[in-house]
Amino acid sequence: MIAEVGCGMAWDSAFVYALVIMAIALFFSGRVRLDMTAALVIVALAVSGVLTPAEAVSGFGNPLVLLIAGLFIVSEGLSRTGVASWVGQRIVAVGGSDERRLVLLLMPVVAVLSAIMSSTGVVALFVPVVLTLAREAGLDPARLLMPLAIAALVGGMLTLIGTPPNLVVNRALIDGGQSGFGFFDFTLIGGVILVAAMLYVLTLGRRLLPGGRGAAAPASGRRRLHELAEAFGIRDGLHRLRVRADSPLVGRTVGEEGLRRRHGLTVIALQRQGRLLGALLPVLKETRLQANDILIVVADDATVGACADTLGLSHQGFPHGLQRRFRESFGAAEALVVPGSWLIGKTLEQAGFRGRHNLNVLSIRRGDGPLALDFRETGIQSGDVLLVAGGWADIEQLAGPRSDLVLLELPVEAAEHTRHANQAPWAVLITLAMLALMVTQALPNLVAVMLAALAMVATRCVGMEEAYRAMNWQSLVLIAGMLPLADALQKTGGAAQIVGVLTGVFDGLGPYAILAGLFVLTSLFSQFISNTATTVLVAPIALSLALDLGYAPEPFMMTVAIAASTAFATPVASPVNILVLAPGQYRFADFLRVGVPLQLLALLFTVLLVPRLFPL
Repeated sequence: MIAEVGCGMAWDSAFVYALVIMAIALFFSGRVRLDMTAALVIVALAVSGVLTPAEAVSGFGNPLVLLIAGLFIVSEGLSRTGVASWVGQRIVAVGGSDERRLVLLLMPVVAVLSAIMSSTGVVALFVPVVLTLAREAGLDPARLLMPLAIAALVGGMLTLIGTPPNLVVNRALIDGGQSGFGFFDFTLIGGVILVAAMLYVLTLGRRLLPGGRGAAAPASGRRRLHELAEAFGIRDGLHRLRVRADSPLVGRTVGEEGLRRRHGLTVIALQRQGRLLGALLPVLKETRLQANDILIVVADDATVGACADTLGLSHQGFPHGLQRRFRESFGAAEALVVPGSWLIGKTLEQAGFRGRHNLNVLSIRRGDGPLALDFRETGIQSGDVLLVAGGWADIEQLAGPRSDLVLLELPVEAAEHTRHANQAPWAVLITLAMLALMVTQALPNLVAVMLAALAMVATRCVGMEEAYRAMNWQSLVLIAGMLPLADALQKTGGAAQIVGVLTGVFDGLGPYAILAGLFVLTSLFSQFISNTATTVLVAPIALSLALDLGYAPEPFMMTVAIAASTAFATPVASPVNILVLAPGQYRFADFLRVGVPLQLLALLFTVLLVPRLFPL
C-alpha cells in the first residue's frame, strides 16, 4: 500500500513538473496567449486528477484575483475622473519628454509607496498614470511600464511590511525562538538595490528595454486623432480664433453667417469666459456669438488666413495643454454610410446632419482617399466614410444598431477622455481612505479594496459598465490559472523534492556560497510560482540549515526574503509583472532579457551587504 501511494505521488509530481515545463515553453514561445496557456493548465490539472475540479478552478475565487479585480475598478475611477491624467501632467511638468528624467521621478515614488502598501496595488494605480506620461511625452509605454514594475518589486524590500515574504521569514524566525526583524531592518539593503536598479535601468537596462521608436500603437490597433486626420487629409487643421469686438460676427449666429458654407470654417466648439461650451452647444446653428468668444474651428491654413481679417478674427494659438483639455471633451470618429441610408443622394446641407446629430462632418473618404468637400454640392453615397467631430457623448450616440450609419472606429482618445471629471475629489478621497486602511491594517487588504471599488461606483466615479470594461481579463485568467499550479507543486511534494535536493548540494559549502545558493534557489522558484509560496517552502529549510551549521539565522532569512522579491525575469513571476504585460505589449523574452542582469545585481549586493549588517 505504501509503495502504491509513493508511486502515485511520484507520478503526480512528474506530471506537474512536465506541466510546468510545458507552460514555461508556451509562455516563452509567444505563440499561445498567456491566458489560454493558463486555461490549459487548469484543464490539465483537473483531467489528470492531480487536483479536484474544484481545486483546479479555485484560483478564480482566490483573494488575490479579487483584490486585483477591485484595484482595476479603483484605477479606472482615477482615470475616468482625470486624477491619473493630472498626476501625469505634474510629472511631465518636471520630467518633460526626457525618458531618463521620467524614470528618475517614477521609480523612487513607486518604490516608497510599495514599501508601505501592496506593490500590486501601487502598480494598478500607476498604470494609467504611466500611460498618461507616455502619451504626453510621446514615448512608447513599454519604456516606462517595466521600470514601474521593477520599482514596485524592489520597494517590497524596503520595510518589514513591504511584501508578504518579509512577514513569512519574520514569522519563521519568531517561531524558531529568534527575535525577528525590525520594521526598518530591510531598508538599507533594499535602498542600495533600489539605487542599483535605477542606475541599471538608466544605463544597460535602457538598451535592453523594448520599444523606443516613439509612442506605441495601442494594443487594440485603434488610431489616434491625428492619424484619423491624416487619413482624411486634414491634419494640422485645428485653430483657435478670437472674435474681435469689431467683428461682423458679433450678435449673429453660426447659421446666419454661414461660416462653413460661405467661408469654409467648421466650428466645433466655443470657448467663452474660460469655459468650453461645446458640450452644450457644439454645432448648433442658433449659437449667437459674442465679442471675445474663442472659436475652435477646423480649416486649412490658407482658408483661415484668407477670411480672418474679413470676419474680424484673430489667431490665439493652440498650446499643447489646451489641446489636451480640448481632447478630453471633443473628438472625432469614422462613420460608414450603410446601403439604404436616408443620407444617400443628399448633400450634408440637405441632410441637416449637424442639427440631427449635433456633429460636424469634417471630411468624407470615398475609395482610397478623401474628397474635396463642398457641403452644398457633394452628394453622399453608400460606402462613404464620414469623419464626424463634436462632443464625445454625441459621437458615442452613433454607436449601436442604426439604419443610416455604422460607427466604424473610435480613436484611442475616446477611451482616455474623462467622463466623470466632477467626481475627481471623490476619487481622491476614496483612494486615500483605501490606502490608509491598507497601511494601518485596520481592515484586510481585500476588504479595503472592495469597499473602495464599491465606493467608486456608488459616487459615480465609474459606471457599472465602465467597471466591467476596466477588467483586464487576460491578467485575471492568467493569475487564476497559475495559482492552482503552485498548489499542485506543493500538494504532490514536487517543490519539496527540488528544495531537498538543492539543500543537499549546499551542505559543506562556506557561508557566502550558501547565501548565494539560497538566493538563486528562492529567486528561481519565484519566477514561476508565488513568491509567498516559495518563501514558505524555503524559509524553514534556510533556518534549519543555519542552525545546524552553527550560523546566525538572520542573514540566511534576510537573503531568502530579498531573493523572493527579485521576480523580474518572467511575466508570471508576480502580479506586478502581469499588470504591465498587456499595456506594455511585452513578450516573455522581454522580461527575461531585462530581468536576469538585474537579478545578478541584486544577488551581488545581497551577498556582500547581508553578512555585514547581520553578522554570521
